[in-house]
Amino acid sequence: MTRPTGPFLFILATLMIDAIGIGIVFPIMPELMDRVGAADAGQGAFWGGILLASYAAAQFIFAPIVGSISDAFGRKPVLLAALAFLALDYVIMALADAFWLLLVGRTLAGLAGATYITATAYVSDITPREARAARFGLIGAAFGIGFVLGPALGGVAAAWHVSAPFWLAAGLAALNVAFGLFVLPESLRPEHRRPFGARDLNPFGTIFRAFRIRGLAIPLVCLGLFEFANMVYVTLWSFWGREVFGWSTLVIGLSLSAYGLLAALSQVFVMPRAIAVLGERWLMLAGLALSLVAFAGFSVATALWAVVILLPLSALTDLVPPTLTAMAANSVDEDRQGMVQGVIAALASLAAVLAPLVFTPVFGGFVGEGAPLYWPGAPFALAALIVAVVLPVAWRQATR
Repeated sequence: MTRPTGPFLFILATLMIDAIGIGIVFPIMPELMDRVGAADAGQGAFWGGILLASYAAAQFIFAPIVGSISDAFGRKPVLLAALAFLALDYVIMALADAFWLLLVGRTLAGLAGATYITATAYVSDITPREARAARFGLIGAAFGIGFVLGPALGGVAAAWHVSAPFWLAAGLAALNVAFGLFVLPESLRPEHRRPFGARDLNPFGTIFRAFRIRGLAIPLVCLGLFEFANMVYVTLWSFWGREVFGWSTLVIGLSLSAYGLLAALSQVFVMPRAIAVLGERWLMLAGLALSLVAFAGFSVATALWAVVILLPLSALTDLVPPTLTAMAANSVDEDRQGMVQGVIAALASLAAVLAPLVFTPVFGGFVGEGAPLYWPGAPFALAALIVAVVLPVAWRQATR
């Protein structure tokens, strides 16, 4: 199997720009909710959670479908179409002056959420099985670098205007579409393609079929629950930081950039060595244990020194998804890589639908008026509990 360097670098660039586009929004979320009429931190967090959930719901419905389409018609056209649709979404977000327009924009972005799905399937196409975990780790590193740049750019651009980050993200996405038209070859050979049928239009049917594949169910369950718990960062970091520490938009952006830098360093430098020493399964367990410590720590953190200590631990937990993704990818044949990556993305999207609807009410219930106990870190405690449930299941899988 060939492993062309150019296309893989394009995939990394694509995912990095996608992460910039996502991360560029996080620092401005509280201010954006203020702009469209949120009354307080609790309501702002809830409305922001609705936006995240709408994006994830659309992606959940369409992710397995898009993955199956790429199995039938190739990766390149699906990937470029998704990138173009994302550019359009950011334009809508930049022009939105009401919450319902933001909701429409985020829903349309969910429809275009095929970028990550098709990109990971592309990597599976051009990478031998034994090297997939490391390459999926580099994908995580590209996202990490994007999250270094995205929140920082968002914080700086928002100082000019709250819509400026969206225009910047739209420009980056459009430029990347033009780049891909010229440098990206098709990775899926015709003999490895499979017909697209009516049953592929049912995302639930695709997920159920994936769970019936031998050896695939446990990695999918663990990954789905972990993604749910990990969504507490995306959902509440900016609101938590402003509530507990009074952080400005710029400081929120810099803190997210610091996390992205640490995550990228862990993927590039820690993961290859950790896989060589521990293997994929034990690395997965170590990452889950670290995530439990990080969530528990953030649940009670009230000082900046605690954040400084816990951020590196939370960044190391990003080693978990690549190992579980590689275990899942190695469980199926080449003509099902798109389906599996679509199912993984669908489970992550389902987690992203449910997590804001669970974590933001918990946050509001512990910071709003009449709260029985003022505890902004309560959502992190809930995330720690979820990981504590996952650990025994993952331990059993790793020691079989």
